[in-house]
Amino acid sequence: MVGVFLIFYGAVLAMSCTCTLHVTQATSTHPTEVHSLRIIKRNLIDPTGSLNNWDNGDPCTSNWTGVICATQNDEYQHIKALQLLNYNLSGNLARELGLLSHLEIMDFMWNAINGTIPKEIGNIASLKLLLLSGNKLFGSIPDEIGNLPILNRLQIDENYISGPVPKSFANLRNLKHLHMNNNSLSGPIPRELFALPIVHLLLDNNNLSGLLPPELGMMPKLKILQLDNNNFSGSIPASYSNMTTLVKLSLRNCSLHGNIPYLSRMSRLGYLDLSWNMLNGPVPSNLAINITTIDLSHNFLNGTIPSTFNRLHKLQRVSLENNQLVGSVPSSIWQNKTFNAYDTLILDFQNNSLIDIPDPYLPSNVTVLLHGNPLCINANQLNIVPLCQPRIIDQASESPTTSKNSCPPCPVDQLYEHNPSSRSCQCSLPLGVGYRLKSPGISDFRPYRNNFEIHMTSLLKLFPYQLYIDSHTWESGPRLHMHLKIFPSNSSLFNNSEVFRLADTLASWKIQLSDVYGPYELLNFSRGPRERVVLKTNGLLQILSRLSKGALAGMLLGVIAGAASLSVMLTVIIMRKHHGYYFISRKKSSFRTQLKLNGVKCFTFEEMVLATKNFCKSTQVGQGGYGKVYKGTLDDGRSVAIKRALEGSLQGSKEFLTEIEFLSRLHHRNLVSLVGYCDEQNEQMLVYEFMCNGTLRDHLSEKQKESLSFPKRLHIALGSARGILYLHNEADPPIFHRDIKASNILLDSKFIAKVADFGLSRLAPLPDKDGSIPDYVSTVVRGTPGYLDPDYVLTHKLTDKSDVYSLGVVFLELLTGMRPISHGKNIVREVRNACQSGLMFTLVDNRMGFYPSECVVKFGSLAVRCCSDETDDRPSMSEVVAELERILQMLSEDDSSQEAPAADSKTASGSLSSESSGAEPLVSSETHGVVTSR
Repeated sequence: MVGVFLIFYGAVLAMSCTCTLHVTQATSTHPTEVHSLRIIKRNLIDPTGSLNNWDNGDPCTSNWTGVICATQNDEYQHIKALQLLNYNLSGNLARELGLLSHLEIMDFMWNAINGTIPKEIGNIASLKLLLLSGNKLFGSIPDEIGNLPILNRLQIDENYISGPVPKSFANLRNLKHLHMNNNSLSGPIPRELFALPIVHLLLDNNNLSGLLPPELGMMPKLKILQLDNNNFSGSIPASYSNMTTLVKLSLRNCSLHGNIPYLSRMSRLGYLDLSWNMLNGPVPSNLAINITTIDLSHNFLNGTIPSTFNRLHKLQRVSLENNQLVGSVPSSIWQNKTFNAYDTLILDFQNNSLIDIPDPYLPSNVTVLLHGNPLCINANQLNIVPLCQPRIIDQASESPTTSKNSCPPCPVDQLYEHNPSSRSCQCSLPLGVGYRLKSPGISDFRPYRNNFEIHMTSLLKLFPYQLYIDSHTWESGPRLHMHLKIFPSNSSLFNNSEVFRLADTLASWKIQLSDVYGPYELLNFSRGPRERVVLKTNGLLQILSRLSKGALAGMLLGVIAGAASLSVMLTVIIMRKHHGYYFISRKKSSFRTQLKLNGVKCFTFEEMVLATKNFCKSTQVGQGGYGKVYKGTLDDGRSVAIKRALEGSLQGSKEFLTEIEFLSRLHHRNLVSLVGYCDEQNEQMLVYEFMCNGTLRDHLSEKQKESLSFPKRLHIALGSARGILYLHNEADPPIFHRDIKASNILLDSKFIAKVADFGLSRLAPLPDKDGSIPDYVSTVVRGTPGYLDPDYVLTHKLTDKSDVYSLGVVFLELLTGMRPISHGKNIVREVRNACQSGLMFTLVDNRMGFYPSECVVKFGSLAVRCCSDETDDRPSMSEVVAELERILQMLSEDDSSQEAPAADSKTASGSLSSESSGAEPLVSSETHGVVTSR
């Protein structure tokens, strides 16, 4: 049965060859190139059969998939372009590619090709575009690539390329776009690149080291310099202030120190990200007036927040959190700003030393975050309680907004749709385009959406109403992924020549967007709703063309119906297996649930009112981003903790269901028990066993009168680790917690630790078809700043070692009494520096009294290993538990453990000085409030 939709981009591309052939009367493709193509195909693995027609006839006269030809001054046709974007190809690239001597475009992007880059590609003097992004290529970049005299664009990003950036690149005198981000390149950036006309230089997410070359400040046309997440040393060269053409400067997490250079000469700068470094000195005040984004968070900047920010009328986001800023929050930043419909302004000043905000009144478009500043101590008096809540602001993403009209539905035997951007009721088949902005100079796309549509349609020579942005989503980078739909004008279908024109324009990078959008990349191009482009043979096209619309629709509906039935059956089976049945329906704007779970009671709202004395303030024992926590007494006399969600919280609803689902089937001494839930009258509450000693964070607070002893801290660490180990190894299926922190570790009357709050938890990956189990779950980053695994933040790959990292931060809190992030100081960084300086014991919490130095050293070493930046360097949770048990055994065997004073036990700190250091943990781009449960 034919289960694919008509896909024809390759055939259309091939049609252009046929036209050229008829005009020029060329007899065939050059024999050397034909032979080369056959060898190239033999080296590739083609599971979908996209290249089957490469076995028959002549490449140009037989319309080989992805092959575009042109005629030169001889009797032959020559291969001008290989456009094999997104074909699910694997295998490797043959050396014979170097024999395609007339090739201008080599595009193998978004496949799974491995092996090395053939050095013979450096022989193709005509090559203009070398596009190898999104494969599995490894090894170093051949020096011979530097021999390509007219190369304009080199993209090898998102591979496994290692080794240095070749100095031979200095010979690429026509190179404008150099994208090598997300690889494993090492060594310094060659100084020799400074004379090149590069416009976009993307080298982020590699292992580059050494000093930043001052010569880059001399690059004549550079607009985007993105070097995030590398291992540079030294400071930002002062010469970078001479980059008058620069639109975006991003040096996040590059181990840089020193002052920020004078930036006022960067008159076109629109995006500045220097976060997660060790920069000091004042915040730059004379920035370009068109700047949209300023991120200087997680440094050691001092002084005050510049009042000159009030003249930056395009400003969307300022992040200065976790620095050492003092003084007042200048309200003039938002008072003089005019907001349009989609304009927003986010000012993140958390974890500084700010003492005042003269005008706390905020327009609805403005968000100010002040948690962790001294002024929040008097939040009630200053009427700024909402501003003092710990928060993480996510970058805005947008779902499709279908226009509401009175058009009749399109015929059921066609996969056509109405154009939401048009007032016409024309049913038409749009072209689908997967499109990504690789380094945009904005933080919020919504105010720029209309401008982007006008700009894009103008460059594509379309009417504005022909383009519809179906959705846009921010991805790690940050990069902006969009799904576009291009509708025909006043007809139901594009003709073949128009499809070819649009595809060729996008795939050949013939459009140049405004600088604010940065470089783009084409991910896929299709005809029909979200159908991926796979170039097929003429034979398949002919078979499909003989089928009637009704037959095609019938087959498609049959596939859809079968898939839907199978999906429903699987859902029922899974839900029955886990907990009887699970039914969700909507009422008004809140979730309603009906759950049948063993050992979990469904309480009425009236029972919750009685248990908490109508939610009396005297019964409130905690508060967080989810809502408030109350101590309640049930009819049978049991004390419980009742977590009441904020009204109308969609995120709370999701976490509510997740926590019920997980806790209903988890039973362990070191996990908090779920007693029941309430879901009535638009209220959602979770009822837990009551933990009379509150949270671990409470007991580590300096305000706590009686501090925890070292043995008690060690027992708490072991109990927490055992609870997490149960989740990883014994739960069925296993679970990644994803939000381990001191406020989610509760203590009962005997100070037994119990892990709580499963609202962000995720199921561990299930076995593949071959029975192997992946190491990670791909997911958006969620969690709490200071506890987040830096590798998870960078790759979005959640593993069991992500929980190990978070628990390691909790161990450091137990050891030092410090918070993970406070006034610009990161606990992991502070402890690492102390270890390397032999000063570990200066950070040990002196409130825990006497402790044996050997046990403290081993506990500290374990904590630092858990917080290694490299996932493979961290111990497993079973190894953590075993090591803690050994330390406790040592403690019990030490008869003098309660007599040796801490002051006399600081002789072994040197044994902690060999821990590895690396990139600091990053801040999540996902909103999550901290929940304090008791």
